[in-house]
Amino acid sequence: MNPTPLDYLLWGALPYVVIAVLAGGTVWRYRYDRFGWTTRSSQLYESRLLRIASPVFHFGILVVVVGHAIGLLIPASWTSATGMSEGAYHIMALSLGLIAGVATLGGIALLIWRRRTTGPVFSATTRNDKTMYLVLTAAIVSGLAVTLLSAYTGLTGGHEVDYRQTVSVWFRSIWVLQPDVAAMAAATTGFKIHVLVGLGLFTLFPFTRLVHAFSAPIGYLFRPYVVYRSREPRPSPVTRPIRRGWG
Repeated sequence: MNPTPLDYLLWGALPYVVIAVLAGGTVWRYRYDRFGWTTRSSQLYESRLLRIASPVFHFGILVVVVGHAIGLLIPASWTSATGMSEGAYHIMALSLGLIAGVATLGGIALLIWRRRTTGPVFSATTRNDKTMYLVLTAAIVSGLAVTLLSAYTGLTGGHEVDYRQTVSVWFRSIWVLQPDVAAMAAATTGFKIHVLVGLGLFTLFPFTRLVHAFSAPIGYLFRPYVVYRSREPRPSPVTRPIRRGWG
Protein backbone atom coordinates (compact mmCIF):
# COMPACT_ATOMS: atom_id res chain seq x y z
CA MET A 1 0.00 0.00 0.00
CA ASN A 2 1.42 3.35 -1.05
CA PRO A 3 1.40 5.89 1.82
CA THR A 4 -0.39 9.19 1.32
CA PRO A 5 0.85 12.60 2.53
CA LEU A 6 -1.54 12.24 5.48
CA ASP A 7 0.09 8.91 6.35
CA TYR A 8 3.51 10.55 6.44
CA LEU A 9 2.12 13.26 8.70
CA LEU A 10 0.36 10.87 11.10
CA TRP A 11 2.80 7.97 11.21
CA GLY A 12 6.05 9.69 10.28
CA ALA A 13 6.03 13.09 12.00
CA LEU A 14 3.35 12.93 14.71
CA PRO A 15 5.05 10.23 16.86
CA TYR A 16 8.14 12.41 17.30
CA VAL A 17 5.99 15.40 18.25
CA VAL A 18 4.30 13.26 20.90
CA ILE A 19 7.64 11.97 22.22
CA ALA A 20 8.96 15.54 22.45
CA VAL A 21 5.86 16.73 24.33
CA LEU A 22 5.93 13.69 26.63
CA ALA A 23 9.62 14.13 27.52
CA GLY A 24 9.61 17.92 27.67
CA GLY A 25 6.32 18.09 29.55
CA THR A 26 7.48 15.57 32.13
CA VAL A 27 10.69 17.51 32.80
CA TRP A 28 8.75 20.78 33.02
CA ARG A 29 6.18 19.26 35.39
CA TYR A 30 8.89 17.86 37.65
CA ARG A 31 10.80 21.15 37.81
CA TYR A 32 7.94 23.61 38.17
CA ASP A 33 5.05 21.61 39.62
CA ARG A 34 6.73 19.06 41.86
CA PHE A 35 4.12 19.50 44.59
CA GLY A 36 1.40 18.81 42.02
CA TRP A 37 3.04 15.53 41.02
CA THR A 38 0.33 13.51 42.72
CA THR A 39 -2.87 11.58 42.09
CA ARG A 40 -4.81 14.02 44.31
CA SER A 41 -6.26 11.10 46.21
CA SER A 42 -9.94 11.37 47.16
CA GLN A 43 -9.98 8.38 49.49
CA LEU A 44 -10.99 10.57 52.43
CA TYR A 45 -14.24 11.45 50.67
CA GLU A 46 -15.23 7.90 49.69
CA SER A 47 -13.43 4.60 50.13
CA ARG A 48 -15.97 1.80 49.63
CA LEU A 49 -16.09 1.92 45.83
CA LEU A 50 -12.45 2.99 45.62
CA ARG A 51 -11.32 -0.22 47.36
CA ILE A 52 -12.93 -2.20 44.53
CA ALA A 53 -12.41 0.01 41.48
CA SER A 54 -8.81 1.04 42.00
CA PRO A 55 -7.25 -2.47 42.31
CA VAL A 56 -9.34 -3.79 39.39
CA PHE A 57 -8.29 -0.89 37.17
CA HIS A 58 -4.61 -0.94 38.13
CA PHE A 59 -4.18 -4.70 37.79
CA GLY A 60 -6.02 -4.62 34.47
CA ILE A 61 -3.95 -1.75 33.10
CA LEU A 62 -0.74 -3.47 34.25
CA VAL A 63 -1.60 -6.55 32.17
CA VAL A 64 -2.56 -4.31 29.25
CA VAL A 65 0.81 -2.50 29.37
CA VAL A 66 2.76 -5.76 29.58
CA GLY A 67 0.72 -7.22 26.72
CA HIS A 68 1.34 -4.18 24.55
CA ALA A 69 5.06 -4.30 25.31
CA ILE A 70 5.27 -7.96 24.28
CA GLY A 71 3.18 -7.49 21.15
CA LEU A 72 4.96 -4.35 19.96
CA LEU A 73 8.57 -5.05 20.93
CA ILE A 74 8.95 -8.79 20.30
CA PRO A 75 9.01 -9.73 16.58
CA ALA A 76 6.94 -12.65 15.36
CA SER A 77 10.13 -14.47 14.37
CA TRP A 78 11.24 -14.56 18.01
CA THR A 79 8.09 -16.27 19.27
CA SER A 80 8.21 -18.67 16.32
CA ALA A 81 11.81 -19.56 17.25
CA THR A 82 10.60 -20.68 20.68
CA GLY A 83 8.25 -23.18 19.03
CA MET A 84 5.05 -21.18 19.61
CA SER A 85 2.75 -21.24 16.61
CA GLU A 86 0.97 -18.14 15.37
CA GLY A 87 -2.36 -19.69 16.31
CA ALA A 88 -1.26 -20.36 19.89
CA TYR A 89 0.18 -16.85 20.21
CA HIS A 90 -3.00 -15.20 19.00
CA ILE A 91 -5.22 -17.32 21.26
CA MET A 92 -3.09 -16.41 24.28
CA ALA A 93 -2.92 -12.73 23.30
CA LEU A 94 -6.66 -12.48 22.66
CA SER A 95 -7.57 -14.29 25.88
CA LEU A 96 -5.36 -12.15 28.10
CA GLY A 97 -6.30 -9.03 26.15
CA LEU A 98 -10.02 -9.62 26.63
CA ILE A 99 -9.68 -10.34 30.35
CA ALA A 100 -7.41 -7.36 30.95
CA GLY A 101 -9.51 -5.08 28.75
CA VAL A 102 -12.77 -5.96 30.51
CA ALA A 103 -11.13 -5.53 33.94
CA THR A 104 -9.64 -2.17 32.98
CA LEU A 105 -12.90 -0.92 31.46
CA GLY A 106 -14.90 -2.12 34.47
CA GLY A 107 -12.44 -0.47 36.85
CA ILE A 108 -12.46 2.91 35.13
CA ALA A 109 -16.26 2.77 34.77
CA LEU A 110 -16.54 2.37 38.55
CA LEU A 111 -14.03 5.17 39.12
CA ILE A 112 -15.98 7.53 36.85
CA TRP A 113 -19.29 6.51 38.47
CA ARG A 114 -17.80 7.15 41.93
CA ARG A 115 -16.41 10.52 40.85
CA ARG A 116 -19.73 11.56 39.31
CA THR A 117 -22.05 10.42 42.10
CA THR A 118 -19.98 11.37 45.15
CA GLY A 119 -20.43 15.09 45.77
CA PRO A 120 -17.07 16.01 47.33
CA VAL A 121 -15.18 13.88 44.80
CA PHE A 122 -17.01 15.45 41.88
CA SER A 123 -16.38 18.94 43.27
CA ALA A 124 -12.64 18.19 43.34
CA THR A 125 -12.69 17.05 39.68
CA THR A 126 -10.98 19.51 37.35
CA ARG A 127 -11.43 19.99 33.60
CA ASN A 128 -8.03 18.38 33.21
CA ASP A 129 -9.31 15.30 35.02
CA LYS A 130 -12.40 15.10 32.81
CA THR A 131 -10.30 15.32 29.64
CA MET A 132 -7.96 12.65 30.95
CA TYR A 133 -10.82 10.28 31.80
CA LEU A 134 -12.39 10.84 28.37
CA VAL A 135 -9.20 10.08 26.41
CA LEU A 136 -8.21 7.17 28.68
CA THR A 137 -11.65 5.59 28.32
CA ALA A 138 -11.50 6.07 24.54
CA ALA A 139 -8.12 4.30 24.46
CA ILE A 140 -9.47 1.37 26.50
CA VAL A 141 -12.69 1.08 24.48
CA SER A 142 -10.91 1.28 21.11
CA GLY A 143 -8.35 -1.31 22.19
CA LEU A 144 -11.03 -3.66 23.48
CA ALA A 145 -13.04 -3.17 20.29
CA VAL A 146 -10.02 -4.11 18.16
CA THR A 147 -9.45 -7.20 20.32
CA LEU A 148 -13.09 -8.29 20.05
CA LEU A 149 -13.05 -7.70 16.28
CA SER A 150 -9.91 -9.82 15.95
CA ALA A 151 -11.50 -12.60 17.99
CA TYR A 152 -14.69 -12.46 15.89
CA THR A 153 -12.71 -12.46 12.63
CA GLY A 154 -10.72 -15.48 13.78
CA LEU A 155 -13.85 -17.42 14.77
CA THR A 156 -15.62 -16.69 11.47
CA GLY A 157 -12.59 -17.59 9.38
CA GLY A 158 -12.16 -14.10 7.97
CA HIS A 159 -8.90 -12.39 7.12
CA GLU A 160 -7.52 -9.45 9.05
CA VAL A 161 -4.16 -7.74 8.80
CA ASP A 162 -1.83 -9.04 11.52
CA TYR A 163 -0.83 -6.16 13.79
CA ARG A 164 2.60 -7.74 14.33
CA GLN A 165 3.26 -7.24 10.62
CA THR A 166 2.00 -3.66 10.59
CA VAL A 167 1.67 -1.75 13.88
CA SER A 168 4.54 -3.57 15.62
CA VAL A 169 6.92 -3.06 12.68
CA TRP A 170 6.02 0.63 12.57
CA PHE A 171 6.42 1.05 16.34
CA ARG A 172 9.91 -0.49 16.41
CA SER A 173 10.98 1.55 13.39
CA ILE A 174 10.23 4.80 15.22
CA TRP A 175 12.97 4.17 17.77
CA VAL A 176 15.65 3.69 15.11
CA LEU A 177 14.58 6.99 13.49
CA GLN A 178 13.38 5.27 10.33
CA PRO A 179 9.57 5.22 10.65
CA ASP A 180 8.04 2.56 8.41
CA VAL A 181 5.04 4.61 7.31
CA ALA A 182 3.97 1.99 4.77
CA ALA A 183 3.63 -0.67 7.48
CA MET A 184 1.28 1.49 9.54
CA ALA A 185 -0.62 2.60 6.45
CA ALA A 186 -1.40 -1.07 5.79
CA ALA A 187 -3.01 -1.53 9.22
CA THR A 188 -6.78 -1.68 9.61
CA THR A 189 -8.85 1.37 10.51
CA GLY A 190 -9.48 0.02 14.01
CA PHE A 191 -5.79 -0.17 14.79
CA LYS A 192 -5.19 3.30 13.35
CA ILE A 193 -7.89 4.79 15.57
CA HIS A 194 -6.50 2.99 18.62
CA VAL A 195 -2.97 4.24 17.89
CA LEU A 196 -4.13 7.84 17.39
CA VAL A 197 -6.05 7.80 20.66
CA GLY A 198 -2.99 6.33 22.35
CA LEU A 199 -0.80 9.11 20.97
CA GLY A 200 -3.29 11.64 22.30
CA LEU A 201 -3.16 10.00 25.72
CA PHE A 202 0.64 10.16 25.82
CA THR A 203 0.48 13.83 24.83
CA LEU A 204 -1.74 14.56 27.85
CA PHE A 205 0.26 12.28 30.15
CA PRO A 206 2.67 14.85 31.68
CA PHE A 207 -0.08 17.38 32.37
CA THR A 208 -2.53 15.13 34.23
CA ARG A 209 -2.56 12.95 37.32
CA LEU A 210 -1.35 10.07 35.10
CA VAL A 211 2.18 11.42 35.58
CA HIS A 212 2.25 9.65 38.97
CA ALA A 213 2.93 6.42 37.03
CA PHE A 214 6.52 7.65 36.70
CA SER A 215 6.77 7.62 40.50
CA ALA A 216 5.75 4.03 41.12
CA PRO A 217 6.92 3.16 44.66
CA ILE A 218 9.24 0.35 43.59
CA GLY A 219 11.58 1.21 46.46
CA TYR A 220 8.97 0.04 48.94
CA LEU A 221 9.64 -3.52 47.84
CA PHE A 222 13.23 -3.31 49.04
CA ARG A 223 13.12 -0.87 51.95
CA PRO A 224 14.04 -2.11 55.46
CA TYR A 225 11.40 -2.69 58.09
CA VAL A 226 10.26 0.35 60.02
CA VAL A 227 10.75 -0.16 63.76
CA TYR A 228 8.46 1.82 66.04
CA ARG A 229 9.65 2.48 69.58
CA SER A 230 7.55 3.86 72.38
CA ARG A 231 8.84 6.83 74.36
CA GLU A 232 6.91 5.75 77.45
CA PRO A 233 8.93 4.04 80.17
CA ARG A 234 8.55 0.28 80.28
CA PRO A 235 6.57 -1.09 83.19
CA SER A 236 8.42 -2.69 86.03
CA PRO A 237 9.17 -6.42 85.63
CA VAL A 238 7.42 -6.94 88.92
CA THR A 239 4.08 -5.66 87.70
CA ARG A 240 4.44 -6.80 84.09
CA PRO A 241 7.23 -9.20 83.14
CA ILE A 242 8.78 -8.74 79.71
CA ARG A 243 7.77 -11.58 77.37
CA ARG A 244 10.35 -12.52 74.78
CA GLY A 245 10.07 -14.25 71.43
CA TRP A 246 6.66 -14.95 69.91
CA GLY A 247 4.95 -15.45 73.26
